[in-house]
Amino acid sequence: MSALDLLDEFGFEAAALVLGPEGARAQRGDLDLPRAWRSVTKTVTGLACTIALQEGRVHLDDEAGPPGSTLRHLLTHASGCTYESPNTLQPPGQRRHYSNYGIDEASRHVERALGRDFGDWVTERVAEPLGMDHLEWGGSASVGAVGPLADLALFAAEMLRPTLLEPEWHRQMTTPQLPELVGIMPGFGKQSPNPFGLGFEVRGTKSPHWTGADNSEETFGHFGMRGCAFWVDPRADLALVVGTSHDFCDAHRRVMPLLSDAVLEEFGRR
Repeated sequence: MSALDLLDEFGFEAAALVLGPEGARAQRGDLDLPRAWRSVTKTVTGLACTIALQEGRVHLDDEAGPPGSTLRHLLTHASGCTYESPNTLQPPGQRRHYSNYGIDEASRHVERALGRDFGDWVTERVAEPLGMDHLEWGGSASVGAVGPLADLALFAAEMLRPTLLEPEWHRQMTTPQLPELVGIMPGFGKQSPNPFGLGFEVRGTKSPHWTGADNSEETFGHFGMRGCAFWVDPRADLALVVGTSHDFCDAHRRVMPLLSDAVLEEFGRR
């Protein structure tokens, strides 16, 4: 039995691809079907913003968002903004409040600094260099991307072996910013701490979690509420990309950790 046979446990259509640094190690299902990435979009936005940071077009300590907030706060769900509005629950930097609005506002800040459409920046500086030819960029930098798993796999491969970022910027993007912050992880309850990088979730010691018990604390990635997800585990030197035809539900909470551990056991560092 292969690890990817666990896709049957979802009980609905699912596909997946396992990546090592040399490329695909296993795949199953429809990798070309367009899927709504939803919050996985945040990772593409995180990379696009970090490219702007690397080039000095913006800075993490730029004032952005509510009073006292910075671009760093917006990209790491620490601005205090609510989920979908500029209303704040508390001052910036005190707690991790997951916020689509905050990520969208981060993209607007970068857009103003660039003097051009953020979606065009994503296309030119992320999608085209990586060959993500079927990525459709919607109106929201937090949840708007639609594309096949084949394109998401190209993005995951870039995260495994970066070519668009210098090592220090890749590290900043994918390791915890404001690492001590506590907060609610959507679908998985309060996490203490609840680490995030720049648009990327970082596994840390979160429990329960959608990755596996054997994933390292350095694992980073994201899941989306329409059933797409990916993680990169630097310690295992491995990535997993998953897409399903069902909104994120109890089946994902149950199967994703099992699938992740099985993938690590079968395909981990060689």
